[in-house]
Amino acid sequence: MAGFLLKRLLHSVAVLWAVVTLTFVLMHITPGGPFDRERRLPPEVMANLAAKYHLDEPWLKQYARYLTGIARGDLGPSYKYLDRNVSDIVVETFPVSALLGILALAFALALSFPAGIGAAYFYNSWTDRWCLFLATLGVSLPHFILGALLIWLFSLQLGWLQAGRWDSMTSVVLPTMTLGAAPAAYLSYLLRSTLIESLGEDYIRTARAKGLKEITVLLKHALNNSLIPTLTVLGPLSAALITGSFVVEYIFAIPGMGRFFITAVTDRDYPMIMGV
Repeated sequence: MAGFLLKRLLHSVAVLWAVVTLTFVLMHITPGGPFDRERRLPPEVMANLAAKYHLDEPWLKQYARYLTGIARGDLGPSYKYLDRNVSDIVVETFPVSALLGILALAFALALSFPAGIGAAYFYNSWTDRWCLFLATLGVSLPHFILGALLIWLFSLQLGWLQAGRWDSMTSVVLPTMTLGAAPAAYLSYLLRSTLIESLGEDYIRTARAKGLKEITVLLKHALNNSLIPTLTVLGPLSAALITGSFVVEYIFAIPGMGRFFITAVTDRDYPMIMGV
C-alpha cells in the first residue's frame, strides 16, 4: 500500500509539473505582452516594468524562478493588480468558487438519483422519455444560455430570485442550478442506463421469482451494482465542480476566481492565469 501511494504521489507531481510547464510555455509564445496598450507606453517605462517583473530575463531563467516560487507557495505578482499577489487572490476567492461547486454537486445528486431511478422504473414510458429529453437538454445547453434563461424567468419575469451577487440565499439558487444542471443530466442518464442493464441480469430474475415487489428489486438489488459506474465518475466530476465554473461566476457576478481569471485573460496577466 505504501509503495502504491508513493507511486501515485510521484505521478501527481509529474502531472503538476507538466501542467505548469505547458501553461508557462503557452503564455510566453502567445503574441503580445502584459503591458501592451493601444497607446504604447514610453520605452523607459516598458523597460522598468520588464525589469521589475523579470520579463527581460531569458525564458529558462524565468521558468526556474517560477518553479522556485511555486515550491515556496508563491504564485507570483499580478500584472494587473499591482499591489496584490496571485496567491493572496486565490486564497481569498477559492472558498467562494469551492462553495458554489459543492452546492452544484449537491443539487446534481439530489436531482439525478430520483430522475435516473424513475426513468429506469418506468422504462420506455412517457416518464422515461421526458427524463431523457430533459437530460439531453441539460447536457446540450451551455452555461451562458441556461444562466440567461434562468435569470430571465425567475428574476425578470417572476421576481422570485436574485439575479446576481453572492450575499443571500436567493442569490445562490440560480448559479447553483446553472452549474449543476449538466452534471445532474449526465448522472441521471448514466444511472438510468446502468439500472436498465442491471435489471436484465440473472440475479434480478431470481429476485423477481421469489415474489419481491418491483420497487424492492430495483432499489435493493439492481441499484447497488448500478452505483459503481456512477460513483466512478463522481471523483473527477466533483473536482471539476468544486473548482467552480468561471463562466457561471462571471454571469452572476460571484466574487470567486472566475472574475479574476477572465480579466486576466483579456489583460494578459500571465501569473494570474497560471496561478488560477
